[in-house]
Amino acid sequence: MSLRSKFNLPCSWQGLTTLLLFGFMYMPILVLAVYSFNDSRRYTSVWQGFSLKWYESLLQDTRIFSALQDTLVVAIVAVAISAVTGTLMAIGLFKYTFPGKGLYRGASYLPLIIPDISIAVATLVFLASMAIPLSIWTIIAAHTVFCLAYVAVVVSSRIGSLDPNLEEAALDLGATPTQAMIKVLLPQLMPAIVSGCLLAFVLSLDDLLISSFTAGGGANPLPIEIFSRIRNGVKPDMNALSVVLILASAMIAALAEYIRYKGSTIQD
Repeated sequence: MSLRSKFNLPCSWQGLTTLLLFGFMYMPILVLAVYSFNDSRRYTSVWQGFSLKWYESLLQDTRIFSALQDTLVVAIVAVAISAVTGTLMAIGLFKYTFPGKGLYRGASYLPLIIPDISIAVATLVFLASMAIPLSIWTIIAAHTVFCLAYVAVVVSSRIGSLDPNLEEAALDLGATPTQAMIKVLLPQLMPAIVSGCLLAFVLSLDDLLISSFTAGGGANPLPIEIFSRIRNGVKPDMNALSVVLILASAMIAALAEYIRYKGSTIQD
C-alpha cells in the first residue's frame, strides 16, 4: 500500500514538490504585482492602501517611453534580419550537404548555450579591435547574433517534419527551385518562422547584459534604463513597469507557442 493511499493524502509527493517549485518561482511575481498598487511613496513591505498612481506616473514618464522606443527599434530590426537569415540557414542545413556542415551547425547554435556575459564581452572586444564606435547599430548587430540562433532552431524543428514530395512535385511541374521555395516551402514554414520571431523578440526586449556592453552614446534601451534606476533601491513605479513588461512578454510568448502549435497541428 502506497503512502498516499494509507494516509488518504490529497496529492502525491511529486505533485506537492511541483506546487512548491512553482510557488517558489512565481510567488515573487505575484508579490511584485500586488505591491505595484501600493499607495506607499517608496518601496516598503507595509501595505498603505490601493492606488493606481504608479501606473499613471509610468504613463507620464518621457524617459521610459524614449527607452522603450530604442528597445523596440533594436528588437524589430534584429528580428527582421534574423527572420530572413535564420530561415535561410535552417533550409540550407536541412537540404544541402557540404564540408564542415556539422561544425557550422554547432557554431550557429552556440549563442543558445553560451552565457550572455560571454557573448557581451566577446562582442565588445571585437568591436574595440575593429575600432567600431558603439551606437544603437552595434546593439542591433549583437542582438541579431542570438535572435538568429533562436529563429533557426524553431524553423529547423519544423522543416524536418514537412513532406518533401510537395516541393518535388512543384519542381516536376516546371517551377524553379526559388519558386518552389517561395510558393511551397515558405508557406508551410510560416507558423514556425512567426513563432521563432516572436520568441526572439521577447528575448531581445528583456536583454540587459549584451545591450549594456554594446550600447553607445544616445542609445538607452529599456533594460538599461530600469537597471540605472534600481541601483539605489526599487521604487514603486518600477514595480508597475515590471508588471507591464511581464504581462507583455507572457502574451507574446503565449502567442508564439499558439502559432507554432496550430501550424504543426494543421499541417500534420
